[in-house]
Amino acid sequence: MTVGVAVALVTGLVAGLLLAGPAREWRRRSARPGSPGSRGGVGRPAIPDDQQARLAGLGRKSIDALRAGVVVLDPDDEPVLVNPAARAMGLLRTGATPGSIAAHPLIRTLAGQVRRTGVRREIELDLPRGRDSAGENPLGVHLRAMGLGAGYISIEAADVTESHRLARVRRDFVANVSHELKTPIGALQLLAEALVDATEPAGEGAADLSEDMIAARRFAERIQHESTRLGRLVQELLELTRLQGAEPQPAPEPVAVDWVIAEVLDRTRTAATARRVEIVVAGQRGLTAYGSDSQLATAVANLVENAINYSGEDTTVRVTTRATDEHVEIAVADQGIGIAPNEVDRIFERFYRADQARSRSTGGTGLGLAIVKHIASNHGGRVDVSSTLGGGSTFTLRLPAGPPDDLEATLSSAGIEAGPAEFRQV
Repeated sequence: MTVGVAVALVTGLVAGLLLAGPAREWRRRSARPGSPGSRGGVGRPAIPDDQQARLAGLGRKSIDALRAGVVVLDPDDEPVLVNPAARAMGLLRTGATPGSIAAHPLIRTLAGQVRRTGVRREIELDLPRGRDSAGENPLGVHLRAMGLGAGYISIEAADVTESHRLARVRRDFVANVSHELKTPIGALQLLAEALVDATEPAGEGAADLSEDMIAARRFAERIQHESTRLGRLVQELLELTRLQGAEPQPAPEPVAVDWVIAEVLDRTRTAATARRVEIVVAGQRGLTAYGSDSQLATAVANLVENAINYSGEDTTVRVTTRATDEHVEIAVADQGIGIAPNEVDRIFERFYRADQARSRSTGGTGLGLAIVKHIASNHGGRVDVSSTLGGGSTFTLRLPAGPPDDLEATLSSAGIEAGPAEFRQV
């Protein structure tokens, strides 16, 4: 049995125990002669108090034995149940009165959000341990808050410190290697360009070149092409590393979607012209999204470049914008080769390519859609795809229509240094 399943079962038991008092009162009232719950009526027999006590004891022992932390807050955000794992994770604070305890400010924030929205909330972040204000050895926690009814909220906390540490090691390794590769790749590009210039025909044209010179020029052009592709791969690796939390995300600001589209058209104009692909913009104007303007432009540009690369010549790529009650949507539709149904779920993986041969010919790195996915996630949105093999694909970037949640501001005001956080509503 996994920790998540065990915690879910125990949480259900906690809900029953918390409501046991009102249930006993209802049974006492219904046990009167002639009432529906009395013997001979339609109600079920009452559970004896000693059996309820045994169940309560078993439930508490089960919660205390879990590796995951469990905190249950009452409607006033007072902890009514805390297991040893939650205490060890530092999810409690000293209360306002001597000898009392209070939930961590983050716990209270999550509980308040669940009460307001009625939706389960999840977050992953790094918390400083004790007096380690520098955050050199943070505790990674995955928190899940859900309602139990009657204003009670259950917060489950799983220790993900090791996975966060491995993720940081991987990001640091990729970032360091990528930075080290930038210098030799730049030198390689310059040398390849010099070789191409050195083999440029000086007279009437290629007829003045020997076969060896023609071959040398062809090799130099190939080196130039591949070094440019390698340089782009390194740049996208660095970008993906930053998006995955190697650097703090910029503060979200209002972004004009019209500006994003104009910037994307400017970036992709050369590639579209070379393949004789027409880019058509349609939909609502004057829309506003929230986040980083440069990152949103990169995400949409990656979608448009992907559509251009996988479209045939003399076709159309359509960019459509619209707003719903909850989202601002930017859809990019092409008339390309489409994606097989068994590959749709994998195209956002790093380095995955649905068509290996075509990806090599277009110079793709396999990171463009992964970057789009992370940008969408960091902005509290998502990217979806619908495709028909041989009939084209439509990628839709969905961003929140309103300002982002104020959880990060709450964390800062509470003195919490949050690490990479991912919000998911289930």
